[in-house]
Amino acid sequence: MKSPSVEIISECFIKPRFVSEEANKPVYFSPWDIAMMSTHYIQKGLLYPLPENQDFSITTFLEDLKDSLSATLTHFHPLAARLDTVKQENTPSFVVFINPDNSPGARFIHSSINMTVVNILTPVDVPLIVQSFFDHNKAISYDGLELSLLSVQVTKLIDGIFIACSVNHMVVDGCAFWHFFNSLSEVFESNRRNDHLVSISRPPVIRRWISTRSGEILTPQSINDDQCIERPNPPFLKQRIFHFSLDSL
Repeated sequence: MKSPSVEIISECFIKPRFVSEEANKPVYFSPWDIAMMSTHYIQKGLLYPLPENQDFSITTFLEDLKDSLSATLTHFHPLAARLDTVKQENTPSFVVFINPDNSPGARFIHSSINMTVVNILTPVDVPLIVQSFFDHNKAISYDGLELSLLSVQVTKLIDGIFIACSVNHMVVDGCAFWHFFNSLSEVFESNRRNDHLVSISRPPVIRRWISTRSGEILTPQSINDDQCIERPNPPFLKQRIFHFSLDSL
């Protein structure tokens, strides 16, 4: 029997609802950020059952989520940008930074698969198909020169929805990732109440503290040579599913 596969239904790019003067400025990296260049994108997903005894429209849900993402990116504007490099004059080095110019925004994908929530949660190990729920699976931070720094993929199951986020690890760490995800949820709930407010309860800190006077980090000239970037090649490991009751949490 042929195993189910993910079908991409539509894709687009989402830009911040409002662009401030600060959002038009480049963001430079610290030495620790540069060290994350060969690490994979952070990937986290949330699985929801479809609402029971309610009229649910996937089209309406997606439009609301896109609108909420646009509002959230007003605060997390670097996630709508791209990585870029500029060569230093009279040196063989490049500066790596977040460039807000010429970026189509964060990527948003709508996909579907002929599977149920039970199909994903029942096996002891995480089904390999779940990797296809993430747009930038196996991408590393260096790829942000070409790929979006944030990708949101919404996969419709037979009886559920999987919302997957892939975020460049040079731009955010784990805490910042969940800060963004929680802020997106906050804005989504606000939009459902027709508040139409763009404010969030805890705005992010965008500017990094950098010890160099210019705020620019020099990297070897090989930054523009993909062959010189170390790509992780870990051994294949099975991923195990753990179930926790609401009471135990």
